[in-house]
This record gives sequence, structure tokens and C-alpha cells, in this order.
Amino acid sequence: MLRQLFRTRTLTHEDYAGSGLRKCLSAFDLTLLGIGCIIGTGIFVLTGVAAATQAGPAIVLSYVAAGVACTCAALAYAELAAAVGGCGSAYGYSYAAFGEFFAWVIGWDLILEYGFATAAVANGWAGYFHDFLASVGLGLPEMLTKAPRHGGLVNLPAAGIILVLMVLLVIGVKQSARMNAVMVAIKVATVFAFIAAAVGHVDAANWDPFLPFGWYEELANGSKVGVFAAASLVFFAYIGFDAVSTAAEEAANPQRDLPIGILASLGICTVLYIIVSAIMTGVVPYSELNVSSPASHALLLVGARTAATIVSAGVIVGLVSVMLVLYYGLTRIIFAMSRDGLISGMFAAVWPVTQTPARVIILCGVAMAVIAGFIPLGELAELVNIGTLAAFVLVCLGVVVLRIRRPDLKRSFRTPWSPLVPLVGAASCSYLIYTLPQITWLRFIGWLAIGIVIYFSYSIRHSRLDSASS
Repeated sequence: MLRQLFRTRTLTHEDYAGSGLRKCLSAFDLTLLGIGCIIGTGIFVLTGVAAATQAGPAIVLSYVAAGVACTCAALAYAELAAAVGGCGSAYGYSYAAFGEFFAWVIGWDLILEYGFATAAVANGWAGYFHDFLASVGLGLPEMLTKAPRHGGLVNLPAAGIILVLMVLLVIGVKQSARMNAVMVAIKVATVFAFIAAAVGHVDAANWDPFLPFGWYEELANGSKVGVFAAASLVFFAYIGFDAVSTAAEEAANPQRDLPIGILASLGICTVLYIIVSAIMTGVVPYSELNVSSPASHALLLVGARTAATIVSAGVIVGLVSVMLVLYYGLTRIIFAMSRDGLISGMFAAVWPVTQTPARVIILCGVAMAVIAGFIPLGELAELVNIGTLAAFVLVCLGVVVLRIRRPDLKRSFRTPWSPLVPLVGAASCSYLIYTLPQITWLRFIGWLAIGIVIYFSYSIRHSRLDSASS
């Protein structure tokens, strides 16, 4: 039994040449996938929540702290994405470095991360979409825009947009990439439109006090505030570069293009996050930003109604690309786990007409639509963050382990200053996990417990490695 838990499997990109998925994505496509996923809910939604309730104007420092942790993790991802094949991302890397049980745990964790992240972004998107509809006199009834816990019946726009993306992803990955490129162009233009419209309204008085919640403090009610507590929340904003690695089997030249896509997208987006968060908290008092659409809300408060409408429309389009990439990443991770026998083989079927795993796309779409419709944003975002951070810790440690265990692996990109950089990444991500609320820990542990039961009752007996050894 112990031997089965720690059996490893290291496959290179050449081993997946006949996967049935279409190899058509360039380094530019992959960079846009990363930007499409990174610039979204973090900058347009969570910046306001985190500033108002946890960090104040020092939200800028929260983005810097989260960015440092992410840079270390991104360098680790870049090395493993170039060396280890498959579309399973951290799941596949953990399989190679730590063995099957850890691979299952992180794969189960990634299902939580991507599935709930897509639903969380759908919630943020729905807030902007409803504000836009209301501005033109077509607002939906309140009961159709809120989860039951917030007094509504269902968040219909959040559920509906996921079902629309389900159709797009079934049609094909290249078509989805083209659509993502258009949405990224609109989204980046929206960010610059916000900067141009808001920078003239910045009042330095709004940055005083700069650290109203301090660096880190746990309050009597158990809630955590401060720069580092906010960093653990806005960390949600950075998970997009992780999604780039799930495109490994559809990249034209994965050894070269995956590191480019991962590092370029993270670098571009980190700079934009810092600029926008500084301007947003300078335009209005941070206490005014605890809304689902802080960018347009801030512009409305200073009378820039036309700019607010333009930004709202751009955000509506931009957040769709985030959901598209997260949704895509989820289906490829499940596809990889199914192909390895750890979950039902039905999820590994590729529809020959479009060369996409249509069955898993449809099943995931229906499940996420239900989650988005009935669970509010804050609870979704915290669950996503703890799952993402756990994955980043294992990827960083995986670089160190594989340098020792598999020095023969062809590494077209190598993490600089290893093992220092990956160890710093693992430590900083672990600290951000510590700063998350206790209830988030309990929910995450519950999710992992369910996964462990599934592994020992099904996966360990159906693993392709078990079949190969019998």
C-alpha cells in the first residue's frame, strides 16, 4: 500500500504527442491566456473589498507581497512546465516529484481552485452586468441577482454566463483563444481608460492613514486584517499564470512557449495591479470601495459618469475572458486525472469533431453554474485562495525535489538561484495560507477529506500505474 501511495510518473511533452488534443497555441496565445485570466476579479472586484475591510490604501503593498510570492511560484512553474509534459499543471508535477497520493490531493485541490474560481468570477461579473443593465433601464429583479444567503433566489446572470462559455469551449480551443485575444484587448484598454479617467481625481488625503489596519492582526472575533491578510485575499488575482500550464498539450512548442506565457503574463499584470490599486484608493476614501464594482463605483463618486459606463462595459467583457481561461484549465486538469485512471475514464473522452473533451466541459459547466447561482462571492474567493496557495507550495518544493531525483530531465528553462527561490516561494505562500480565516481552513480540510475517501475507495485501484504493474 505504501509503495502505491508514493509511486511516481514522469512523462515529457513527447509522451503526450498523440493525446488527441489540437497543438495550435503560440507563445503569444499563451501570454494572452495568462493575461486573460489574471486581469479580472482581482483588479476589478476584490481590490475594493480588500481595501475597505482589510488594508486601506496599503492594498498596494498587499499586491506587492502577493506578487513576490507569485513570482517565486511562477519561476518554479516555468521550469516544471517546460520539463514535465501533460495538461495537469501542478497535478502532473506533483505526480513526478512526490508520488501518486500527493498528485491526487493536489489534483483534487485544483478542481476546487478552478471550479470555485470560475464561479467566483461569475459572481463579480454579474455585479457589473447588473449595474450596466440598471444604467440603461433594464435592471433585473433583485431576487434574480443575489444568492439565497443574501436575500435573493438565484444569481441568474452568474449562472447564465457560465453556460454560454460552456458552448464556446465545446466548439474548440483555437476559437476560444481567438475570442480570448479580443476580450484581452478590450480589457487592457479598459484598465488604461480607468487610469486616464481617474488619475486626475486622485487626492493624496485619501491615502492618509496609509496603514489603517496595520500589517497583520487577528481580531477578537477571529477575523484577520492588515496588509498580509489582504494579500491572502487578493492573491486570487494572480492565479491566471497557473492556468497557462494547463495548455501544455495544446501548445505548439511547449518547452519554449510555456515559460514565456507564464512569466510575461505575470509581469505585465503585476505592474497594472499596483498602479490601479494606488489610483483607486486615491480617488475616493477606501471605506467607500466595499462594493462588487469598485472601479466604476469610484468613477461615479467623482462624477465621471461617462467613464464609469465605459469601464463597466469593458469589465463585463474582460471578466468573461477570466472565466473562459479558468473554465478551460479546470477541464484539462480533470481530463489529465481521468486519463491516468484516478477518476472515471468517461472524462478523458475527446470529441473528434472539435478535438475537445466535450463531455467534461458540459458536466463542469452545469455544476459551476449551480455553484455561481447559489454561493456568494466572498466565500468562493477565500476557498479558491487556499487551494491555489497549497498548489503553489507543492510546485515550489517540486522543483527542489526533481533537481535531486531527476537531474537528467531536459530543462529548457531553469529557476534561477535554486533552491533559494523555490524555498522562498514555498515559505511565503505557506504564510499567506496561515493568514486566511479559520472557517476557510475548515472548509478546505473538509474538501480534502472527501478527496482522500475517493482516492482510497476508487483511485488507488483504478490508477493506470496500478494496471501497468499488475
